[in-house]
Amino acid sequence: MTDYRNRLPQLDDSFFLSDGGIETTLIFHRGFELPLFASYVLLENEAGRKALKDYYRDYLRIAEERGVAFILESPTWRCSREWGAKLGHDVNRIEAFNRDAIKLMEELRQEARTGAPIVISGNIGPRGDGYAPERRLTPDEAEEYHSHQIRTFADTAADLVTAVTITHSEEAIGIVRAARSAGMPVVIAFTTETDGRLPSGEALQEAIEKVDDSTGAAPAYYMVNCAHPDHFAGALGEGAWRSRIRGIRANASRKSHAELDNSDELDAGDPVALAQDYVRLRQKLPQLSVFGGCCGTDHRHIEQICIKCLEVA
Repeated sequence: MTDYRNRLPQLDDSFFLSDGGIETTLIFHRGFELPLFASYVLLENEAGRKALKDYYRDYLRIAEERGVAFILESPTWRCSREWGAKLGHDVNRIEAFNRDAIKLMEELRQEARTGAPIVISGNIGPRGDGYAPERRLTPDEAEEYHSHQIRTFADTAADLVTAVTITHSEEAIGIVRAARSAGMPVVIAFTTETDGRLPSGEALQEAIEKVDDSTGAAPAYYMVNCAHPDHFAGALGEGAWRSRIRGIRANASRKSHAELDNSDELDAGDPVALAQDYVRLRQKLPQLSVFGGCCGTDHRHIEQICIKCLEVA
């Protein structure tokens, strides 16, 4: 049963943590092979499910110790029709994986003892490559593609859907339309290159304003993910549009997307330095209240981010 779909507590300016880079943690720290960076495949057996639970428990422990709220992002970034087909999973199997992922999140929420809200998010990713999209979808194409996964989440305990590593505004518009049709709150997380622009070349402000203008400001809020703060902090500029950004899930590494794609080693950066970057972002983003990580980050980064940001809250 959904707890918060009709009123997301993160809109009340509470302090929320989320997890870090699930795929990079599972691959580089836990020794798993994730074909096509798809962590949902671990749901196929008990060993994989245990690994996923252990991964999330590291973060829930931090939330419990610090007395803060938490967003459980399901391990379903690649769990959509075309990515699933590449892994030999048909539409029915993909639907089952998405449902199972939310059940796993429910189990984790039930066992957690944070004393603060725990929100379940159905996580979705782009239809194409999150670093270098083959082409820009039209809003209609994006709506049709993402509707399957979003409708599945709507029939579970998921409180919202969060689309991460989104590379262009048209796909975001289609995702928002699909979520609205399914009655689901939706968050859009854009990724940027080292120049602070989306892989499409759009400025962050331009992309957010375009989605809001096209959808009647339907997204609950926006995030930035899969980029180091150095890459996008300078693009935040001025203006009321910045209040639409409530979450950051930054990379640990300052490397570009191309450099990360071609690297066989994990660049985990410096957890304390990254936390200080988040503190500086809070000064630029008046509504920032959701703090997680992306590639290269793990529970050590999130713990430092929590500590440093609460010090100046």
